[in-house]
Amino acid sequence: MVALRTKRTNNEADEPSSPVLRFGADKPLKLDAGTLLSPFQIAYKTYGTLNDARSNAILVCHALTGDQHVASTNPVTGKPGWWEVLIGPGKIIDTSRFFVICSNVIGGCLGSTGPASTNPATGKPYGLDLPIITIRDMVRAQLMLVDHFGIEKLFSVLGGSMGGMQVLQWASSYPERVFSALPIATGARHSSQNIAFHEVGRQAVMADPDWHGGKYFEQGKRPEKGLAVARMAAHITYLSEAALHRKFGRNLQDREALTFGFDADFQIESYLRHQGMTFVDRFDANSYLYMTRAMDYFDLAADHGGRLADAFAGTRTRFCLVSFTSDWLFPTEESRSVVHALNAAGASVSFVEIETDRGHDAFLLDEPELFAAINGFIASAARARGLSA
Repeated sequence: MVALRTKRTNNEADEPSSPVLRFGADKPLKLDAGTLLSPFQIAYKTYGTLNDARSNAILVCHALTGDQHVASTNPVTGKPGWWEVLIGPGKIIDTSRFFVICSNVIGGCLGSTGPASTNPATGKPYGLDLPIITIRDMVRAQLMLVDHFGIEKLFSVLGGSMGGMQVLQWASSYPERVFSALPIATGARHSSQNIAFHEVGRQAVMADPDWHGGKYFEQGKRPEKGLAVARMAAHITYLSEAALHRKFGRNLQDREALTFGFDADFQIESYLRHQGMTFVDRFDANSYLYMTRAMDYFDLAADHGGRLADAFAGTRTRFCLVSFTSDWLFPTEESRSVVHALNAAGASVSFVEIETDRGHDAFLLDEPELFAAINGFIASAARARGLSA
């Protein structure tokens, strides 16, 4: 038990390697669940330098299993930042020009308060005692971080998937704080199909006997098998049939014939098992429950009487939405519905649908058309904002 609790701490839950901003009882986080979270903390990373006018700040919002290490080495996996291909000196999001902020969302497991964090009332991990977290709660916490830096208006907010949901929430809740917004591969609400896939993943975690009702750290256990299966199922939704066929087809894994057993005969089976096994070493099972629930609860139109256009009424934020032709998790029609709503609200909006067979995860990959779209939008917004190249 002691070893696992130490591993939890070393896994950044309470004392992250990145900077952390702590809020005491005088600054609680108001949650949609109707309660206050206090004390709480936000782990974050910054890249570049905030200019004197505090006008060059870009907030990057991460996806379901992402973190604050967007352009720096992950302290748990040792791998490069998850968007390092896009962000850095001389890159499209040029950190010699822009001040980039990325925080671990509330409910996460890499330093911001989440179910793996220590509950100060008990001295034990929160587990399921942590209130349910919503996308709007994540954004409220990010706003407090932005306020900490004295930034009145963010030059841009961008992100993909769950990160895109946060971008839309930012633009709806705090339009006066966002000059430009770039939601990628996302939607204004989670579809019933997406909720269904998430429920399969949650049930896989909760069915693992090592889950112990969410109190596995106290039992010296971790529901690794359940979380691995959840990750395997989810990972399929991030890809496309064409990409799977191109990469794996029906190729066998290190063998010349079928074994007539239940070992990983096919390369795709081996690949998914590897994805599951490596995931459990970097992510907390309860956080997975909380993150998927937050995405499922997201419905921007529902907060405005069912009219999505009303979520952006009067906005002066500049928007660019991006979708991918082979993304069946957040298909193009999801982005189009947001574009139509923004048009109805009289917003400045552009839209790019990118032809690719790489599925939902294309937003994390080296996609030249995506980079061109982001580069063009950021350059145009920077000119309008008066930020010199």
